[in-house]
Order: sequence, then C-alpha cells, then structure tokens
Amino acid sequence: MRKVLSSLRSQVDARLAPCGMTYVQWLPLYKLLLLGDCSAAHLARELEMDPGALTRAIDRLVAKGLVQRTRCAQDRRVVQLALTPAGQRAAAQVPAVLTEVLDAHLQGITAAEQALLLQLLGRMWANGEALRQAGRD
Repeated sequence: MRKVLSSLRSQVDARLAPCGMTYVQWLPLYKLLLLGDCSAAHLARELEMDPGALTRAIDRLVAKGLVQRTRCAQDRRVVQLALTPAGQRAAAQVPAVLTEVLDAHLQGITAAEQALLLQLLGRMWANGEALRQAGRD
C-alpha cells in the first residue's frame, strides 16, 4: 500500500511541479477547496497532519499568496485559513490531476475489481478505526 501511495504522490507531484506545488502544498490547498475557510487546527485534524508540519506548509502557501491567515474575532488564539483567489485557481487544478493519475494507476482493472478494492480498503479502514477506538477505552 505504501508503494502505491508513493507512486500516486510522486506522479501527482510531477504533474503539479510546473505550478510550483508539492504534495505538502497541494494537499492542504485541495482540502481547503473542499472544506472552505476553516481553522488551522481543523485542517490539521482533517489531514491527519501534525499541526507544526501544517504550520510550515501554510507558511509556504502564505508566502506564495495562495492562502491567507486571519485571527478569529471571538477567540484570537484561533487562526482561520482561507484560499486567496490565486489559491482557488491553484487548488482547482488538483482534482483533474488526481483523477488522471488515479485512472492511470487503475488501468486494466475492471469496474468490479475497483469496487472490490474500495470495499476491501473500506473494511481495512473500519478495522483500524475499531482498533483505535478500543485503544481509547
């Protein structure tokens, strides 16, 4: 699974390199496109990413003019993130690239096999969640 994810990531990175984006940058951009404005803490949870690592990635995106930070008026400790217009344009490129790369990786796999793959991965994820929940008890 790690090798497949690495291949997917490297192919997406290669296609987004002309846009100046790497995995660490396009992933939060794309997630902000999907979620809309949200707090940095919420985005870190959604991406299952260390908040410190996310802060560094957001720093780069802010420097590129793709993301803006604002403090929450009700709680100044909370940092809200939003895509700038340039960030929206950059993030809008990601879905087509993801689709193209995923389709290439699924080439020669039937629709029924793809459905089975999704079912099996879903079951593995559910098993992992059950283990995680059992560890909390």
